[in-house]
Amino acid sequence: MPWVSGKHRLTEAYAWFLAGWAKWLSWKEVAEAFRTTWDHVFCSVERAVIWGREHQDLSGVKAIGVDEIAWQRGHRYLTLVYQIDSHCKRLLWVGEKRTVRTLLRFFRWFSKERSQSLNFVCSDMWKPYLKVIARKAGNAINILDRFHIMAHLSKAIDEVRAGEAKELKQEGYEPSTDENALAAPQKARKLDRDTGYEIVRASTVQSKIDQKLSPERRVPTVLVVRFALLGGTVSG
Repeated sequence: MPWVSGKHRLTEAYAWFLAGWAKWLSWKEVAEAFRTTWDHVFCSVERAVIWGREHQDLSGVKAIGVDEIAWQRGHRYLTLVYQIDSHCKRLLWVGEKRTVRTLLRFFRWFSKERSQSLNFVCSDMWKPYLKVIARKAGNAINILDRFHIMAHLSKAIDEVRAGEAKELKQEGYEPSTDENALAAPQKARKLDRDTGYEIVRASTVQSKIDQKLSPERRVPTVLVVRFALLGGTVSG
């Protein structure tokens, strides 16, 4: 049955034909190749997306990934939600911005029942995402990507290293230059002027690293899980 797009009429078969080619070529290239207009290609893709959303099967979704992508200058982002189960990996949902409200819209669309049945949610450490995931998918294990964890940890270590060196220097100790010094409690040595014996001062670095990490940077969730349960490797 023909359908109307402005002043033009496209048959259903032709619309699906154009939408299929739009998976591989740009909309402009599809229009030029088949001697039609950019508007025809756009409307064909829009129709295919609407049909797909109406007939989308969301059963069996147990693992999802949440991420953002910059799509314009000026720090403008889109929030993307993927299904990452072993039997199916696909894009589920796209929302404007990367706020609490954005991700809440996804969970409202996904439904409360499906959200509570999720086993895994993979995300970065963006605070709005963590808040919504904890609220709407509380039964799932929130897996945080290692890049952001290591970035926050490295920054905390650098701050502790600088603070320790400054403090030791002020007290007359010689700061350790060993690269592995932070793997265990640091030791700074100084000879007692009267006895000649070595004075050893130990400092527990790990506790200071924890203090340097702000509450939102601390990891309240499970970091190490059996990724085999997901049926594969989750990138990032």
